[in-house]
Formats: sequence, structure tokens, C-alpha cells
Amino acid sequence: MPPTPPKKPFNWGRFSKGLSFWILVILIPVAVIQFSGAKGEPSTEVTYSDYRTELDRGNVARATIRAGQTITGEFTQRVMYKGREVKKFLVKLPMENSPEELTALREKKVAIDAQEARPSVGAFLINFLPYLILIAIWIFLFRQIQAGGAKAFSFGKSKAKLLTGDTPKVTFADVSGCDEAKIELQEIIEFLKDPQKFTRLGGRLPKGALLIGPPGTGKTLLAKAVAGEAGRPFFSMSGSDFVEMFVGVGASRVRDLFEQGKAHAPCIIFIDEIDAVGRHRGAGLGGGHDEREQTLNQLLVEMDGFESNDGVILIAATNRPDVLDPALLRPGRFDRQIVVDAPDLRGREGILRVHIRNKPIADDVDINRIARGTPGMAGADLANLVNEGALLAARRGHDKIYMTDFEEAKDKVMLGAERKSLVMKEEERRLTAYHEAGHAVCAVMVRGNDPLHKVTIVPRGRALGLAFTLPEDDRVSVTREQLEARLVMAYGGRAAEEIVFGRDRVTTGAASDIQQATAIARRYVTQWGLSDAIGPILVGDNEQEVFLGQQLTSRREVSEKTAQLVDSEVKKVIDDAFGRAVQTLLDHRTLLDSVAAMLLERETLTREDFEILVRGEQLPPRAPLPPSSLPPVAVTPAPVAPPKAVPPLLGGPEVSPA
Repeated sequence: MPPTPPKKPFNWGRFSKGLSFWILVILIPVAVIQFSGAKGEPSTEVTYSDYRTELDRGNVARATIRAGQTITGEFTQRVMYKGREVKKFLVKLPMENSPEELTALREKKVAIDAQEARPSVGAFLINFLPYLILIAIWIFLFRQIQAGGAKAFSFGKSKAKLLTGDTPKVTFADVSGCDEAKIELQEIIEFLKDPQKFTRLGGRLPKGALLIGPPGTGKTLLAKAVAGEAGRPFFSMSGSDFVEMFVGVGASRVRDLFEQGKAHAPCIIFIDEIDAVGRHRGAGLGGGHDEREQTLNQLLVEMDGFESNDGVILIAATNRPDVLDPALLRPGRFDRQIVVDAPDLRGREGILRVHIRNKPIADDVDINRIARGTPGMAGADLANLVNEGALLAARRGHDKIYMTDFEEAKDKVMLGAERKSLVMKEEERRLTAYHEAGHAVCAVMVRGNDPLHKVTIVPRGRALGLAFTLPEDDRVSVTREQLEARLVMAYGGRAAEEIVFGRDRVTTGAASDIQQATAIARRYVTQWGLSDAIGPILVGDNEQEVFLGQQLTSRREVSEKTAQLVDSEVKKVIDDAFGRAVQTLLDHRTLLDSVAAMLLERETLTREDFEILVRGEQLPPRAPLPPSSLPPVAVTPAPVAPPKAVPPLLGGPEVSPA
């Protein structure tokens, strides 16, 4: 599709011609009505007295009474009137429909005629005004459509955008963290630049590449880099652009898109979020005459049908490969399925360096440390982290972005924003401190947990406190020991409440802990095969989506006895974890009390602070913040609000994200 031409200036000459045409269309009927019947000499208006004088003399030959209001006619002999001879006359009657006038004309034996009133210009315009308004509105809308570039009946045209030379280019230098995907796409670019290099050995140009990966991993960014590196025409389109309110538009747009591609071959077509039109056919309870299925069928034919589209490479991106139609994924249509997964440690470090290269960074910033502390983050998350760090440094008035800014930004992105304005009673703060201290002690003292990153009683997000762990290295699988240690840590908060305050004063703050621990315990038994009583058997695998049309009714796949055994095993795993949490806190009660006391004093403890408390030493004073360039501002303390009843939501997501 060629680039959109610049908007043309307003053509006054064309506008004046169109305006003149419509003025003539309106004035011609008016003139016809107004001057119809006016032949020969025009009538001269005379006074009623002069008319009666000539009538009494018998000098009126004929008269036409018009609507009982005027009389037009001819004199028998011309009459001198106001310095000129008059043959035809017009006179207005003083009284409408006067019978005396008719009698006088009869007595003088004048030829009498009658006519209805001739319509005036004003009456004609009033009657014709609604039609004029409708015509004007129609002309205005038609011109607006033409001015916008959307010609009538062009719904089936493709909405693909052709990247031109003046488009800001993104190259592979701007992409990091997905080296394997870059290699696969670079090979496609080399195919386009030098096909003979591969075809001399019998290879053929790949027809399609499907980018698969979670949201935020850089699939669309990779496509932009391909556009910047290829140096060939690049058409970009979203999967939802094929969908329209008219039936058959999607298939028509697919045909038009590939026709444009063949006209610019060799070229690349990129379809983002292809799952919008590529879902499994036969979905749901409806028939096959579906607009989306027609679009998919046309796409299948265009990619690998009876006619070949040599030189047109299709690149698509999706984060839902499980719902795509199998015919779309076969070789010959998408020859390559490129997985763009979350980056590893080296990839995260490269992504961070890409995003900080144009920002003033302080000397104390350790990119490797930030990358190690952000496991599981995708490229979009890391870009957001760097941006939040820059905004926080600007808010504090720093001339550079310091490590403390990145640390605060990382906690904000991963844990949520602080809610320091939330007013809590002292008793609730003490209960929250012991709850989070219980999580922290279990995380450190139970073997198998990830290292403790931070524990705080400052409300963040929807939680009133957090104990957060982070793995030291990227993890692919999780051992049985690590899962059981996570369960112990999850129940550390409830166990600390029971030990310190008694069973009668435990709160609902462990709701999220219980929810996460129960989900882990059920998968521990039913999916991962770690229960000794159940064994390595998959229990209750009934998770197909109904909309895929593969399963419309749910059916039970386990017996009642097996279901009861699963429930008892889940309860046994949870009871063992809770018992280990209680025993761990009883064995380290002194550490629990000291951690809770320091949380009440400082509100937040880092990993280094916790290690000092484990050794039984006193915490050093806090390090000062980096210097600020903003002048000091006198802050008036706000009045303390009366205590409010706060729901005791104490526990947040304490388990490691890995």
C-alpha cells in the first residue's frame, strides 16, 4: 500500500464552480414559476379610481380576477397614464371577493376570467427548504469522506501501513535478551538481501515466522528491528484490523494485503496479535459460517494455497499459541516458530544497558546487581523499572540516577507503591510486625527458601506488609524441598500470630498466604506427583477451554475415593508445613522478637539488616540519601487523623516469583 499522500490545499475554484451550479439549480425553478405566463407587453399597475373611470367609460375589453384580490386586463383603447400609453393594466381591489365588482363588469359586458393566486418566491422557498437542507447535508458528508481519504465502498481495502524511509528505524542494536530469536530473524533478512546464497544449495525462502512468547518480551520490537534492518518494503497490520462490521470484509482485506505484498515483492508482512483471526476453527456452538473463520480460511489459502506468493514473507506475533488453528502452524505456512521467552540474567543485564545508555547514571549503579534482583521480569518490565528510577531521581532533585533510586523503583514495580498515608493503630502495627517477622524467620531458617530480599510493614499495594524473597540465579525447575520450604514460609505469618497473641487473636491477614499455599499444595499432589499416597499420577486433568470446541461438557475423570484421598493428602501437606512453621518460630523466638522490634522502629529491613540480627548484633544507622539539588522546603506537619478501623489484611505475596 503506497504511503498516504499529503493533504491537498483547499481548491477555491472548484468550490466556486460547485456553488454556482447549485445556485442555478435553485434559481431556475424560481424564475420559471415567477415569469411563467408573462408574454408580450407587461402590465402597468393603476389606481382603483382610474380603473373605475375607464370601466364606467366602457374602455375595458377583458378582465381576469386573480384570487379575488387583483384584476388584470386590457383597455379597449390605449390610455395615457403617468406620461405613457398603457394597454395592459393591473389593479388591486379594496375589498376581497367584492360582488359589486363582478356586477359592474357584467353591466359593461367585459369578458371575465378567473385565476388562482400565483405562488410567490418566499412560499416556494419555504416549501422547498427541507429538501435543500437534506441535499446540503449529503454534499457535506460526501466531501468529508473524500477529504478523509476513505473513498466510498473501500471497506475491503487493507489497512496495512507501509514503513517508509522517513520512519524512525529500530535496529537489532536496540534489541537485547533474545539472541536466538535475533539469529533466526537475521537469517530471514539475509534471505531477502542475498537469496542466491541459500538457493544455490537447494534451499527455499521461508514463507512465515511466528513469534511466540509472554507479553512484554519484545515480539513487536523484534518485528520493528526486522523492518529497520531488512531494507525491503515492510507492511505492518494488527490482527483486529481484519475484523469489521460488514460480512466478508476480513477475507477481502487479506486478499488485498497479499496483493499489495506481491506487487512489492520481495517484502515482509507483519501481523501483530494474529490470534484475533487465527483461532481454532469450529469454536463454540455455532456453525462454520463465521466471519472470523472466513478470514482465517483466506489467510491459509494466501499463505500456502494453489497460487504461490513467492517473495512475500509473513511474520506474526502472539502470546496465545495454544488457541491457534493447527493448519496455520504447519510448515509451509509458518516454517519457523520462534520462542521469545523471558530473558535470563545476561539478557536482563543487556536490556537494562540498552535502556540506560541515554540517561545520566551515577557511578554507584551496579547493573549486574539490578539484573540479579529482577528474576522473571520481561523487557517491558525492565524498561518500566528504568523509567520509574529516572522519575524518582527527578522527583528527589538528583542530578543523576543513583542506585537507591533504582532500588526504590524496583520495589515499587515488584511490590507496589508505598501507602505511607495509611493510619494504623499501634496494636495493629505490632501484629503486622510479628506477622511479617514470622515470614522472614521461616524464610531464612528453613532450608530450601530463596534468600530474603526485604521485609517491611509499610503498606504496599493491597497488603499491609511484605516479606519478599528473590532467587540468586535463574531457575527452570523447582525441587520438592523448595516447594515444602515455600509452604512453611507462607504459614510463618499465621504461626507467629498464634505463638505471640494466641489462637483467639489471630486475624484474617493470612488470607492470601492460605490461598497461595493451598494452590501449591493441590498441584503438589495432583500435578507434580510428589505425594507418597497418590504417586506420580496426573489427577483431574480437565482444563480444555470450552470455546475451542474440544469439550463442551465437563466430565468427572476421578473417582470419589480418589477425590477424597487427594483432599486428605492436600490437608496433610498443609498441616505438616504449618507444624514446621510453628516449630521453627519456637526454636528462634528470640530472633522473632528482635526482628519484630526492629520492624516497629525502622519499618523496613533489608537482607543485610536481617543477617546482622541473626548474628545478634545491633543495626548501624541508616546511610544518608544522595544529595539533592532542590532547595529545602519547610513542611508543615499534617494533623493526625483519629484511628480508623482497618481490615487486618496483613500478608501479601511472600513467595518467590521464580
